Amino acid sequence: MAMRSSPKLLCNLPYIVRSLNSSSSIVATVPPLGLSEKADGTVVKPVAVASPCSTLNLDDVEKLFKSVSTVQLLRSSLNLHMAAFGPVVELGMWVMRSRLVETAIIREFILTTVKHTFYEHFCAGENVEEASRTLQRLWNDGLTGILDYSLEDATDNDSCDRNLEEFLKTVDSTKFLPPSSVSFACVKISAICPISLLGRVSDLLRWKHKDPTFYLPWKRDTMPFLTNASPFYHTLKRPDPLTAEEEKDLQLTHQRLMKLCQKCLETNLPLLVDAEYTSVQPAIDYLTYCAAIDFNKDGFPIVFGTIQAYLKDSKQRMVQATEAAEKMGIPIGFKLVRGAYLSSETQIASSLGFCSPIHGSIKETHACYNDCTSFMLEKVARGSAAVVLATHNLESGKVATMKAQELGIGKGNEKLQFAQLKGMAEGLSYGLKSAGFQVSKYLPFGPVEKVMPYLLRRAEENKGLLSASTLDRQLMSKELKRRLKAAILGGSSSPTPGAGRIVHYGLVKSFTTTIK
Repeated sequence: MAMRSSPKLLCNLPYIVRSLNSSSSIVATVPPLGLSEKADGTVVKPVAVASPCSTLNLDDVEKLFKSVSTVQLLRSSLNLHMAAFGPVVELGMWVMRSRLVETAIIREFILTTVKHTFYEHFCAGENVEEASRTLQRLWNDGLTGILDYSLEDATDNDSCDRNLEEFLKTVDSTKFLPPSSVSFACVKISAICPISLLGRVSDLLRWKHKDPTFYLPWKRDTMPFLTNASPFYHTLKRPDPLTAEEEKDLQLTHQRLMKLCQKCLETNLPLLVDAEYTSVQPAIDYLTYCAAIDFNKDGFPIVFGTIQAYLKDSKQRMVQATEAAEKMGIPIGFKLVRGAYLSSETQIASSLGFCSPIHGSIKETHACYNDCTSFMLEKVARGSAAVVLATHNLESGKVATMKAQELGIGKGNEKLQFAQLKGMAEGLSYGLKSAGFQVSKYLPFGPVEKVMPYLLRRAEENKGLLSASTLDRQLMSKELKRRLKAAILGGSSSPTPGAGRIVHYGLVKSFTTTIK
């Protein structure tokens, strides 16, 4: 949509700017978000309620983005367009992985640039305080947040202990936020257990599965976490038993996880345990299920594991763990994702002369995800399980909402939640919220340099025309065009609360260029 400037347009610029910052138009009026207010001024977020016939619909972009200011929408659109432009992303990734970052001046420039572009788009802040402010803004928009202190692998017990303190601090911080504004805490087991130990334990657990007579004196009874279809090529020979020091470190890991789970229980905040590489996933699942047995009581799980649907064995592992939990009378919870380590998993398997553990096509992964979704929703309907459907895929969102409706799962049922990463699938998030479902945004936070691996993965996901952000860019562009048209034709001048103002013609020109 090209636009040439004219004296009349420039004279009316202040009025157009005010109109752009409103998500209303003269054509239709959208009711407010539905937040009520107590006499003391406290905002109360009502339980989402939707009629049985409500469906997931992203066609009405005005309704989708009604709580998003034009400046915020424009900035998000610009960031996503940059993230989808291959040459820019490849250059950025090369620079961040090169020795250039070892030079102090260049490093400072790179980190500053990253912070004010991709970091601010995909991350919630550098510390708990900044993340809390981001979460407050989300809650005002009718969404909840999942606070994720972004840490990479720990190498020793000292770093594990420091990381645990950060996780505990994150959970504690939720006490000072609006009730129900935080839906989950989350943890990477590799941040509270040395990564080398996770590999050793995983090797031993894989060998134990192949040879049931293989004795592991430290192993506790738990739910099953491996199948015959699981990848065993990581362990090609009988591993040595854990040393006394390694057994002690494993016990320390159990204690750290128990301490975090206890804090979550006291705060009434469920804990999501992230999935990681298949080389260490058996140990992660083992530790997760041990904690679930101790803490998942009274009908609602405190500890949630994660299933990566791009793995060929994912459905079978999920089914056998769920059925085992039902027999034990333990409510089980899973976060269902597609997976984030496709390239590395395929390369490792290939280097060892084995087939990839990942489905052969994205179509198969989609089918597996939707199949797992249906299975878990049936368990939710029976009351024996809970699920967080973490997806950026519109079709999977539609499948899930239709299945939930078919099973009669109420929109306010806390055992069914949807989640998307901050800065991604915004249209889907707002669409699910509008349909009455509970929706959370994953909010990674931490110092820029520590969050860099996370940002690199987001950049990988977004680059290219068929990237994960394509739908978002289309929806945002459509809404920006609608607002510009409404402004020029004389739309409402009531600004969206908190919206910024465009104050010069240059930015308006940039705006019109971006949405062509």
